[in-house]
Amino acid sequence: MAENKPAAAAAAKSTSNAQHKKSGNSISWIAPLGCIILGYCIWRFGMGANGNFTTPDLAGGFWPAHKGPTSAFSKMYEGGIIVPVLIGSLLTVLTFVIERFLTVTKATGQGNINEFIRKVQFNLANKEIDKAIAECDKQKGSVGNVMKAGLKKYKEMIDNSALETEQKVLNIQKEVEEATALELPMLEKNLVFLSTIASVATLLGLLGTVMGMIRSFSKLGEEGGGEAARELSQGISEALYNTALGIGTSAIAIIFYNVFTTKIDSITHGIDESGFTLTQSFAANYK
Repeated sequence: MAENKPAAAAAAKSTSNAQHKKSGNSISWIAPLGCIILGYCIWRFGMGANGNFTTPDLAGGFWPAHKGPTSAFSKMYEGGIIVPVLIGSLLTVLTFVIERFLTVTKATGQGNINEFIRKVQFNLANKEIDKAIAECDKQKGSVGNVMKAGLKKYKEMIDNSALETEQKVLNIQKEVEEATALELPMLEKNLVFLSTIASVATLLGLLGTVMGMIRSFSKLGEEGGGEAARELSQGISEALYNTALGIGTSAIAIIFYNVFTTKIDSITHGIDESGFTLTQSFAANYK
């Protein structure tokens, strides 16, 4: 019975992690949907409020045919049904920028990562394992978490006389790899939304512009004359709001995606250096 407990505990831990991951993914997909719904509400009830037009469509409905916008804000309404999708995309980007900023900031921890690793290396060189673990507690980031897991196994292997040095080093390395496998998915989660929107937002903006141009030229063909030309110029102006909103959303997504991937690369490098430090230190000090 005693031998089954570790396996059961590991299975329970695995199940808990799987449930947490599943729940996190659900939230990640609910957020964009909620942002698109909010985008529609802003477009329909904010930009498309009856008071924002000289000739409102009082019948209302999903897409009222208001005319005579009184401000630039209400002119965006006439950009068409792509506008709420673009607003939703922008809100999604802002949501995940905030979420990733909080997560990556927490994962970075306290202080400089390179300085933290140097302190741990100094303590390991002096065989002061407990002080090295205390430095990990102060760091409070992903690098500190991985290093702490490795140091606990490091300390355990010092007192283990049944294994050869190479086997002990492999055990430490395995512990570091397992800890890393828990930290990295958290860092990279939800970045796919930023990278996808960075590519798609511009295309959506162009789609909205093309749809607006089609409507404008259709009116020109049906009506003709100077009035039609005036409406054409207005229609083109309104259609270009889609392009502007799409390009702006894409630019924000690209900028923050690059910022976060750079920070994550720095953390990943620190984790790799932590594993190397532990294995090399043990091999050198406990032959």
